[in-house]
Amino acid sequence: MTERPRPDGPAPEGAEPTAADEAAVTDAEPTPPPTGGGDGVDTGAEAGEVVETVADDMADEAADEAADEAADHEVETVADDVVEATDELQAAADALEVDLELLLSERAQYLDAYRRAQADFENYRKQAQKRQDDAVLRSLGGFVEKLLPVLDACDAALAHGATEVEPVLAALYGALGKEGLERIDPKGEAFDPAEAEAVIHEPGDGGEQVVSEVLRTGYRWRGRVLRPAMVKVTG
Repeated sequence: MTERPRPDGPAPEGAEPTAADEAAVTDAEPTPPPTGGGDGVDTGAEAGEVVETVADDMADEAADEAADEAADHEVETVADDVVEATDELQAAADALEVDLELLLSERAQYLDAYRRAQADFENYRKQAQKRQDDAVLRSLGGFVEKLLPVLDACDAALAHGATEVEPVLAALYGALGKEGLERIDPKGEAFDPAEAEAVIHEPGDGGEQVVSEVLRTGYRWRGRVLRPAMVKVTG
């Protein structure tokens, strides 16, 4: 009968080692010390720190590059926006300049048209006023011309010694004279065919013609000859 080994005791002689025995032997072998002793542990720690530092530096560098790229992109975006806004402002300024030039041109045209219209109206007003004044003068002149026979009759009566008509004649001359009536009495003056009508000619000494006698008084109304004088001319 084969004797069973004790669990904690050695294996009997001649018995084959079991898996448990091999594992026990392996566990019993001393672990060789690391090469270099305590310095190896320090070197590994330093290497880890170096690796960590390098990793941090790479992470920081990557973050810086990302930040730079983002900043560059933002700058490019802002620059593009600025260029676009500048183009829009320039286009708006060009359009405003064109509108301003158009407005100035229209203003000049309207101002010229207004001045022309104002000048035309002023000319029309002056012409209308002149026509009105001329019409009044013609009317008054026609009225005064109708009174000339009365003045001639008074002159004839006064010449024949009717002194009682002298106050009436003086009143008529005074009233009409204030309105612009003037007597044409060129006796002794050079003959002027514009203001006198020669009905009698007498020979003279060969000089210029002179009015020797007024046969009928002439009249001037506000500078215009209303009736020429009827005269006798010598020369």
